[in-house]
Amino acid sequence: MQFDGEELSFRRVFNYVFGLYLITLGVAFSIKSGLGSAPVSSIPYAMDLIWLINIGVATFIFHAFLVLIEWILLRENFKRKHFFQVFVGVLFGVFTSFSVSLMNFIPPADSFLIALFLSVLSILFIALGLFFYVPTNLIPLSVEGVTQAIAIVTDRPFPRIKVYVDITIVLSALALSYGFLGQFGSVGLGTVLGALFIGTTVKFIHRLNLHLTGTHVDLKKM
Repeated sequence: MQFDGEELSFRRVFNYVFGLYLITLGVAFSIKSGLGSAPVSSIPYAMDLIWLINIGVATFIFHAFLVLIEWILLRENFKRKHFFQVFVGVLFGVFTSFSVSLMNFIPPADSFLIALFLSVLSILFIALGLFFYVPTNLIPLSVEGVTQAIAIVTDRPFPRIKVYVDITIVLSALALSYGFLGQFGSVGLGTVLGALFIGTTVKFIHRLNLHLTGTHVDLKKM
């Protein structure tokens, strides 16, 4: 069976689903840390805090907005499959809820060092998830979709653009939270660390994989 000109193999589908799930584990660790949400969920969470929009609905709106930006950037290179990024966000939401429930067995972080450790785990899981699912060239989350679009248009490496996109998302969430609530809201130290280091960690994992396997993984394929 073919999908987008490539064989829809078990390994391809497994890497896609497994990568998405790793990202939601990273989001769950970030929430558990108490140091702010992961960058990917900071704007929907801010919308929830400000306008009391259900986090699932807020995520849907946010993803739809990013798909619109991607469409503007890619123009004739925008594929019909990319519209389904909005609905992949629903699967992402289900995975996130399940991952957060798994964190119930972990006691709340009662020290800054434990909270920081959970934030580091969050960064690692999200970066590893990106490394698995993005190269499958199926249907990315809109955050990665718009990152790929910018990387293609600017001819810059995906990991570097990932840092810029995450920083932009976090600054936008901070502006929303502070502008409407007068406080940081969904943004904390863990959010900032995620914005700065998730892309860099993806780059490190890519280099490590290249060194160990000799295989180059195309993170801009879409």
